[in-house]
Amino acid sequence: MTPLSKFACAAPLALALLLAGCGGSDSEDQASAYCPTPFTVQDAGRLTHFKEGPGRDPRDVEYEAALAGVRANCTLKKNQMNVNVVMRVAVAAGPSVSSGTTRVPYFVRVLGGQGTVVQGQDFTADFKLSSRNPRGQSQEELSLVLPYGKLSDLGAYRIAVGLKPSPQELDFNRRSGR
Repeated sequence: MTPLSKFACAAPLALALLLAGCGGSDSEDQASAYCPTPFTVQDAGRLTHFKEGPGRDPRDVEYEAALAGVRANCTLKKNQMNVNVVMRVAVAAGPSVSSGTTRVPYFVRVLGGQGTVVQGQDFTADFKLSSRNPRGQSQEELSLVLPYGKLSDLGAYRIAVGLKPSPQELDFNRRSGR
């Protein structure tokens, strides 16, 4: 066999190995396959917050907020999946916006296979709203660690997110069809 024919035989093998290295690793593919897609809890995607007191007409609105997007990306380690959740919260000042910091409450809950909460935490997205600066948007990021024994265990996890209205705000949102 000539040196050139040896190269001709080895070239397809080298090309196949090179192309195999171009795709994602098995770990990346598995993390992507098992990464839970966050979902917004019903009635928790929007929030209308009123100033203190009995008034509930449009002039009493301090702010309105909405989840403008949520996504997750994951990496696998031995017996745990690290989940990075990214939420966008948008807010608009109402006629009764107060000076200072506007705090929009939100939550993240990890649900296990039985639908029970296995992890959860409440947070706030903070904004400086005013009549001169009536809109804001923030990107909220948090990291979760999901333990597992076998990869198939990861399929049971779900991530629930939402804004956290008070009972009165929830009732208002439901009555107004928001």
